[in-house]
Amino acid sequence: MTKGLTKINLVALTFGFAFLYVPILILVFFSFNESRLVNVWGGFSVKWYGELFQNEDLLQAAWISLLLAAAASTLSVILGTVAGFVMARFTSFRGRTLFSGMIYAPLVMPEVITGLSLLLLFVSIDWGRGLGTMIIAHTSFCMSYVAVVVQSRLVSFDRSIEEAAQDLGATPFKTFFVITLPVIAPALVSGWLLSFTLSLDNVVITSFTSGPGWDTLPVKIFSAVKLGVKPEINALSTIMIAIVAIGVVTASIVQKRAMVERQRAERMAAAAND
Repeated sequence: MTKGLTKINLVALTFGFAFLYVPILILVFFSFNESRLVNVWGGFSVKWYGELFQNEDLLQAAWISLLLAAAASTLSVILGTVAGFVMARFTSFRGRTLFSGMIYAPLVMPEVITGLSLLLLFVSIDWGRGLGTMIIAHTSFCMSYVAVVVQSRLVSFDRSIEEAAQDLGATPFKTFFVITLPVIAPALVSGWLLSFTLSLDNVVITSFTSGPGWDTLPVKIFSAVKLGVKPEINALSTIMIAIVAIGVVTASIVQKRAMVERQRAERMAAAAND
């Protein structure tokens, strides 16, 4: 019975991973296709990568996407940290329910509603759409994710460290920047990376808040795919997959080395105590 369940689980796991990753492998395979027809193999070639780097529209869209994601994620970390700190440390104040609702609302709000409401806001105040409106829009929903991450980290934070610092004469402001901020730094990095990914990948809200000449890479790809997949899109997608894969492998190696160093330090400390 146990062996039968193990085989079923293995088959289900295999089909699950195949469903997720086989289309990605097919995309990478056809990025080296000689033929312009993306579903007909015409021989091995890397010419579409050269065509990609000569496509000024895609390169400009990629630059706008990176600039937008970096600015929105940085602002999201600043505002989200403040919001998460308020939610974790000030448990009872007038309007806390409304405040928490405003923080959590973008997490469950459909993106089309958020994008439409922001569009109506910018139109009503006669604010021309461009990079500024996109940064505001992306920050408005990315900061909610940062606030949740920071709040969860502060809830489990040992406040005796802060109390010890204040007993030694540190002001609350200095305690936050010298004690609290370094401890929650991993949560801030996680929130920044999460915000960067969400901003870089967003299409719906960006479509509502972008202006002429400010198309991001996802919007540009979505517009191009509607007229048929071009080989340059496959090449671009392959490069993005490679960057993500390198980042994941690098992070895993760094994390593994840090774990080994921590275990070695613990063993040395234990040997010294003995």
